[in-house]
Amino acid sequence: MPKTAIFLDPSKTPKEIEERSFAIIESEVPIPRRYTGLLWEVARRCIHAAGDISLLADLELSLDALKSGLWALNLGCTIYTDTRMCAAGLAPSRYQPLNVSVKSIMDLPNLEEYAVDKKITRARAGIELIAEHLSSSIVVIGNAPTALLSLLEILDQGASPPALIIGMPVGFVNASQAKELLHNSSYPHFTLLGRKGGSAIAAAAINALALIALRGNVDV
Repeated sequence: MPKTAIFLDPSKTPKEIEERSFAIIESEVPIPRRYTGLLWEVARRCIHAAGDISLLADLELSLDALKSGLWALNLGCTIYTDTRMCAAGLAPSRYQPLNVSVKSIMDLPNLEEYAVDKKITRARAGIELIAEHLSSSIVVIGNAPTALLSLLEILDQGASPPALIIGMPVGFVNASQAKELLHNSSYPHFTLLGRKGGSAIAAAAINALALIALRGNVDV
């Protein structure tokens, strides 16, 4: 049986590969697109992180949430992530110039003891431990539906809401339900409805905002 020829893309450097990836995405998502302008920059980076154009149909972004997120970043906010993996996807070179700090709730002091004492998951414990520090922050959740459900519960009980919630947990148990609750809430948010999600996509969304903020004087 004859072998099928495989033609490799000549792109080699990280910059070339990213630019080529974006060009392919642009060519495969027809105009008019669901999102344009700065929101398309966020959507495109999420698609790039997932390697999946189909997620665009379930990606829920808003201009108000984008503005609130940019405001927080320009203020030098704290970004809380649900996992170390998500935090690792936020390169310091993008956040240090903005005086933004990145913290995984998994690294909070006394987290393990608090979770054991309260008989709750570490994700829930982490959210409870940052409840008094949410105002003007950004919370990025890409893995744990429990973290998102806990965050929404705490906010509904009166905690000050963050400037932006990026809620994109992945999974089969309560992931889609948690994101539906977020989407039905009044809190500024980006989300990806359904079972798909993950740390890489959630990190991509906030990275897109950081790159926009670094450009400065952005007309939103």
